[in-house]
Amino acid sequence: MRKSRFTKAQIIGMIKEQEAGMATAEVCRRHGLSPATFYKLKAKYGGMDVSDAQRLRALEDENGKLKRLLADAMLDNVVLKDLLGKP
Repeated sequence: MRKSRFTKAQIIGMIKEQEAGMATAEVCRRHGLSPATFYKLKAKYGGMDVSDAQRLRALEDENGKLKRLLADAMLDNVVLKDLLGKP
């Protein structure tokens, strides 16, 4: 996945500018992004503080690790069943 060229703090700052009354087109022009990208970021980070965004990232990382562990355990179970099932 491509890394964003903006930090979470910058993204949240852009959203706060727009919520404070600045036009969306002006915010996009100042920061050099398209309105579609702005609304996509707003959908993900809208209503968050910087600490909330950091917590979200930590939870996403932990969830990814747990999914990989589960996949490994399920693969091990399939291999063991195949080995035990064949005489």
